[in-house]
Amino acid sequence: MYKLDRTDWGIIYMLNKDERMPSAEIARRLGNISARTITNRIDALIEHGIINICAVINPFEVGYSVMADVFIEVEPGHVRAVAEQTAQFPEVSYVACAIGESDVSISLRVRSIEELFTFTTDKLGKIPGVRRTQTYLLPLKIKDLDSWLPPGIFEELSESLLVDNYPVNENTGGK
Repeated sequence: MYKLDRTDWGIIYMLNKDERMPSAEIARRLGNISARTITNRIDALIEHGIINICAVINPFEVGYSVMADVFIEVEPGHVRAVAEQTAQFPEVSYVACAIGESDVSISLRVRSIEELFTFTTDKLGKIPGVRRTQTYLLPLKIKDLDSWLPPGIFEELSESLLVDNYPVNENTGGK
């Protein structure tokens, strides 16, 4: 298991703010570290599966302005099958099995309320094992996984020059 240190967290923090920040700039802001060391650390973080470097689409900018969460109640013995089937739909951005009143939780990105209605009635409603769905329209997204950092990381890093050199918004992790 790869053990993260303060430098690794600083690199992750910087890349979380600006995923295109050059290694030389990260090294400058962290201080007393070479750009080559930063590049090697980034490679190790990727190799160990701690971070992923990928393009994240902004759904709103490409016409998918309607967000919704759907909670699905499923017949016993069908939870995994329903979750796996819902994951195949391109409208679905997130799928998780749950414990409680609902069995599967999904997030959707669609172009219109009509498209949301059609998806929930014609696609979800026809999956074998689905008993019932509850759909919640989400008019505003405040934070998403692409800006998440573990609890305490912001406070730990704010004690160093990192925050002085790169102002952040504590409530959103900086995004």
